Amino acid sequence: MSEQNNSRDTWPDPVEWTHMMSDVAERSQQLVANFLEHQQSGQNAATGHPDPLNIGQAFFHMTQAMLTNPQTLMEAQGRFWQDYMALWQTTTQRMFGDETGPVIEPDQGDKRFKDETWEQNTLFDFIKQSYLLTARFLQESVHDLEGLDEKHAKKVEFYTNQFAHALAPTNFLMTNPTALKETLDSRGENLVNGLQNLLNDIDRGKGRLKISMTDPEAFEVGVNIATTPGKVVYQNELMQLIQYTPTTEQVYKRPLLIVPPWINKFYILDLKEKNSFIRWAVSQGHTVFIISWVNPDRNLANKTFEDYMLDGPFAALDAIEKATGETEVNAIGYCLGGTLLSATLAYMAAKDDKRIKSATFFTTMVDFEDAGELSIFIDEEQLEHLEHLMHERGYLDGSEMATTFNMLRANDLIWSFVVNNYLMGRQPFPFDLLYWNSDSTRMPAAMHSFYLRNMYQENRLIKPGEIELLGEPIDLRKIEIPTFILSTREDHIAPWEATYRAISTYRGNNKFVLAGSGHIAGVINPPGDKIKYGYWTNTRSPKTPDEWLATAKEHSGSWWPEWQKWIARKAGTKVTARQPGDGKLKVLEDAPGSFVKMRTE
Repeated sequence: MSEQNNSRDTWPDPVEWTHMMSDVAERSQQLVANFLEHQQSGQNAATGHPDPLNIGQAFFHMTQAMLTNPQTLMEAQGRFWQDYMALWQTTTQRMFGDETGPVIEPDQGDKRFKDETWEQNTLFDFIKQSYLLTARFLQESVHDLEGLDEKHAKKVEFYTNQFAHALAPTNFLMTNPTALKETLDSRGENLVNGLQNLLNDIDRGKGRLKISMTDPEAFEVGVNIATTPGKVVYQNELMQLIQYTPTTEQVYKRPLLIVPPWINKFYILDLKEKNSFIRWAVSQGHTVFIISWVNPDRNLANKTFEDYMLDGPFAALDAIEKATGETEVNAIGYCLGGTLLSATLAYMAAKDDKRIKSATFFTTMVDFEDAGELSIFIDEEQLEHLEHLMHERGYLDGSEMATTFNMLRANDLIWSFVVNNYLMGRQPFPFDLLYWNSDSTRMPAAMHSFYLRNMYQENRLIKPGEIELLGEPIDLRKIEIPTFILSTREDHIAPWEATYRAISTYRGNNKFVLAGSGHIAGVINPPGDKIKYGYWTNTRSPKTPDEWLATAKEHSGSWWPEWQKWIARKAGTKVTARQPGDGKLKVLEDAPGSFVKMRTE
């Protein structure tokens, strides 16, 4: 009886549905007409390259491998049809009132099928399981294929997963029970609103679809995010240096310098007050400085990796000495900022420069041999295409990098918003982290080409003497200062198994900590009552990451206090708190400064 009621709630009266959809179509046509009137000529999203991601070549090699080894495909097809017959049988039994178990279930944590209709309604349960079986068949067919080199295998598997994600029944109105119910309840208003949201996103992307992930009007940098009090005390072409106002009467003698990635803005470490690592570090008695990178335009096209080192960490060290009188600092590098910090430390070791006394690395790659799914986007053909774009513009647009990162978690960062914004016709929820994620930055052509080729494509940073900075061959093995290496267990950008290799590279006293969750949420996990993720530590440093995890101790709560205990022993004695502007550097403006407010749109 409950299933019959559920079915009646889900399916509309045909006549009513026809009238309702006619009204939606008429209103939608007017929306599209108005949109086209406002589109300017020349706003073309074409890339000028028929296959900029070099997908075709990978699938061509896959087809060749299948033709030379048809047995694998036949076996996969046989399993698929057996499973499908089992699904038909259980569905038929269920329609006659028998209790049956599922042939296949969504993975734990798959949020797409949380609506109870997927379980209670026989038709939607069949649609769900049919999709899951088909997706598994596609994924297994390419995963088990022999005769395909590793590079093409990874690309084929990745884009097959993307194809499977795109075909999910939740992404289409007539196979999404939640969207159908919303359409009936609102008499199609959700579809009109969804179309308006779609057109707005295309307009915002200047002809390309730029999916809204959060309400852009809900946040303002310096007003309700990036609000930790401080002052900009130095700036050059590439960065502003912010010194934060102390909240304790005494502070550690040794200042703390943070080098964030230049691919995103620094305020990921200073979101809302309760999530701000910077505010928390200040409260622990650190004199915190952070680099706020410029959002470069074509005038900075020729800025190199060496320029980022000179005008970034080195300029900051000189400025900190003027601001505080201290020549020694502790440093933190996050993601690409950590890669830059590592290269800088290797250069400093070659020059016997000992101003940085300890280094903390957040989710940082230095060995790119196994760079995870990001390596899919780095091959000669794609690099040549990117370099062509960067040569024309002088930079790589931040939105293009953002799309790449979003594809690594397509269900969470693409399709969930397609359903919410376009099928349900809702506005995205205001979320500070997603606002930051959408606030992308550009990358200068020369620097970014060097980074992609030397790190991702050729993995030269980890090889002694393979990279020269300012004419000096660098060797990461010469880094002998203490390091705190934080990785996250579900990191799609810097896989923790790859970041673990730094343990056997640096020659100092190294501490490796593994946090739960991913590249962002695992790092931004402050102490408090509602801690989602724990972390792991190990007093030993075995050769492999699997051995490390197998013998590690799991802790509940935030890893931040663990880091504080470590850094406190390296921060020196306590001195009277230093106010920005007290030293030899004048205050230029209030934090968070003007560089961070430069947007790409």
